[in-house]
Amino acid sequence: MSIATFVLRRLARGVLTIWFAVTVTFLLLRLLPGDPALAVASPNMTEAARAALLEQYGLDKPLIVQYGLYLVQLVQGNLGVSFTQSVPVLDVLMQRLPWTLLLTGTALVATVLVGVPLGVIAASKRGTVADRAVQVIGVVGQSLFVPSVGVLLLYTFGLVLGWLPIGGAYDTGTYGNEWYLSVLSHLVLPATSLVLIQLGSYVLTMRSTLIDALGEDYTTLAHANGLPARRVLWKHALRNALLPTTTLIGLQLGFLVGGAVLTETVFAYPGIGRGIYEAVTQLDFPVLQGAFLMLAATVVVVNMITDVIYGFLDPRVKTA
Repeated sequence: MSIATFVLRRLARGVLTIWFAVTVTFLLLRLLPGDPALAVASPNMTEAARAALLEQYGLDKPLIVQYGLYLVQLVQGNLGVSFTQSVPVLDVLMQRLPWTLLLTGTALVATVLVGVPLGVIAASKRGTVADRAVQVIGVVGQSLFVPSVGVLLLYTFGLVLGWLPIGGAYDTGTYGNEWYLSVLSHLVLPATSLVLIQLGSYVLTMRSTLIDALGEDYTTLAHANGLPARRVLWKHALRNALLPTTTLIGLQLGFLVGGAVLTETVFAYPGIGRGIYEAVTQLDFPVLQGAFLMLAATVVVVNMITDVIYGFLDPRVKTA
């Protein structure tokens, strides 16, 4: 299979996945309890004014017609208008997107930078106290629950110790370097909570794949040729062990995005996750649909990029 065909197939799969996510989201939101018309129309409106407003937002039409109109709008790049804010959904999301990217990006980079070395230490010192300690960290990390971790961090470092702020993204009235420091201090706790729940998977995956790589024939041959153990570990074994970890980054992004929704809610962080929580309470369908579409598209695109990168790193993938 050529590289172009490989990429096109991944692209087609990605488009189908996004369409499926859009359809499921559209239908599930209509199953939520409550009447979305209440978010648009005031109880004090006359029946004629209420009907005109529902017609403006398309809520008076059958479900299949609403779905068709929504797909047409998406193709045109129109995500609709927020019921509660009366502004384009895209504007609402673009105000929140940078905060979510900052949070998830920081958490992802920190998790990889911490998880990969810990996995290497565990694999290179297999059977030792260090290995068992790292495995405990991995197992405990995989069993953590986002809101519980967030609340514990808030209580310990925000309320009891008072070292870090307990909510928001920055302190109002700050400018210049002071503003950047404020953003950083507000980022620490939510990013740490995401790192803690993601870390276990990276540690255990890195340990397992590196142990397998160290048992392969090419590492045995490298040792037989007199290469130092450290060079065999870092130059030969680690390079191949990183392939599954590269895939894990794409797979875990979905969990990271889901964790960000809960984390932003706990820490009142003004990202898309917090926006989803607020839109659910207000039955703001357009914002919910746009937010889920943006998150789903992000996950799909990152997974596509991961597949392509993995295909270049391991040619066997393209010929499978």
